Amino acid sequence: MTRHRLRRAHQRTSRIRPQTPLPASPPPTGHRQPPPRMLPATWSMRQSRSPPRAASRSAAPRRPRCRASPDGGSRATLFIGRPHGRRGCSLVLHANRQGSHAGSARIVLRSITPRAPMLEIQTLTDGGQTAGDVAHDVAAFLSAATTSLEMAFYDLRLDGDAETIVLGALRAAAARGVKARIAYNVDHPGPIPVPPPPTCNPEDVAALGVPARAIAGVPDLMHHKYVIRDGDAVWTGSLNWTNDSWTRQENVVVRAGSRDLAYAFTLDFEQLWSTGVVEGSGRVDPRPVEIDGNEVRPWFTPDHGEDLSHRIAKRLAGSRRRIRIASPVLTSGPILATMAEVAGEGRCDVAGVVDQTQVDEVFHQWRTNGVSEWKIPLLEAVLQKAPFSGKPSTPWSADGSVHDFMHAKCVVADDVVFVGSFNLSRSGERNAENVLEIESPAIADQLAAFVDTIRARYPTATVPATTVPKVTT
Repeated sequence: MTRHRLRRAHQRTSRIRPQTPLPASPPPTGHRQPPPRMLPATWSMRQSRSPPRAASRSAAPRRPRCRASPDGGSRATLFIGRPHGRRGCSLVLHANRQGSHAGSARIVLRSITPRAPMLEIQTLTDGGQTAGDVAHDVAAFLSAATTSLEMAFYDLRLDGDAETIVLGALRAAAARGVKARIAYNVDHPGPIPVPPPPTCNPEDVAALGVPARAIAGVPDLMHHKYVIRDGDAVWTGSLNWTNDSWTRQENVVVRAGSRDLAYAFTLDFEQLWSTGVVEGSGRVDPRPVEIDGNEVRPWFTPDHGEDLSHRIAKRLAGSRRRIRIASPVLTSGPILATMAEVAGEGRCDVAGVVDQTQVDEVFHQWRTNGVSEWKIPLLEAVLQKAPFSGKPSTPWSADGSVHDFMHAKCVVADDVVFVGSFNLSRSGERNAENVLEIESPAIADQLAAFVDTIRARYPTATVPATTVPKVTT
């Protein structure tokens, strides 16, 4: 080999991302380890430091090629392929959507860097999109699967065209040989939280035609809403898979193309699948992943529930320009205390939106349970000293009435965003939840504008002068 070719070969191997194999030690008792694969050196299951990494071309697993949606429609589609030249694989989002829907906005972060993953944020508003619109987005994500789909849902109740579209995508995936599994929430024996848990119909789950596992809410809810596709892409956020969620609620969806991030979600899914209960899940260290030049840190509860609340509180306390919050309720002690202090001092531009109906119920519970009364002046201070709006949603009931909650769950602290399934509540710390902490000025700008748009639609949030009657079912 000539000296010139030797130099070229050295340059190519120096660009390869080193990886280390999974540790050989057995998984924790009672938890099944995912199938063997290469574990990025930034991830661990709280085991000892990995041995030194060796850079070699054979150490880097090949990325699968994702095919486009078979109907060739206007939905966004992910393509993973080899660009021109010798720079390796790259991930590019081709969004050829024709037109847009009011209230449904999205942002795509692109990069020309080789192997650059993708982040996409989609926001939904009450009445801003149809169930069919969202169903086509879901089908586009599912249709790109070539090997596997792992799904974890708190609430799954679709009907009409939305059900037909989603079931069609899942059945088509099965026909292609895609292996799918679904974990879903079932009622728990504890007190009814705010809002009450849904009844996930086993018949609806069975209609999907894939292996399913009911996850008992011990000690609290299995509140996830995520899909892992082919081990290299994730759909997550606050959006349940119901017709009301897709048409009458505010929500945020995150789609991310990242092998490292997908592996973190896979660890969480396997913990739920292997035990069938919430307790003991979320044992995934919140290690940062770089996605398109932005640091993304996945958090999972209940194992990291209290850590997550303190992390959000710390970011809020350090904010100097802006804070925007969308959450049905505000009951987490660390977050509530920090918000009361920041709003009281006028430290920065603070605003947010809550669900007024659920906030009223929270005040009632605090005034009667004799345990959380100390939080009342804190929440009063936040709502009275900062411009918060409250959506007057329909009280929850089991009689089939509309579920039109203010359901978005996001925090903007300067240029950092927390977004996922986690309500800013004490019960959220004990649930099975997931949150992405994203450092991105562009995404922070988008979600801050989203919160302000919602705030403008609803009246000022108020503190109930007297207790409200408890909702009975």
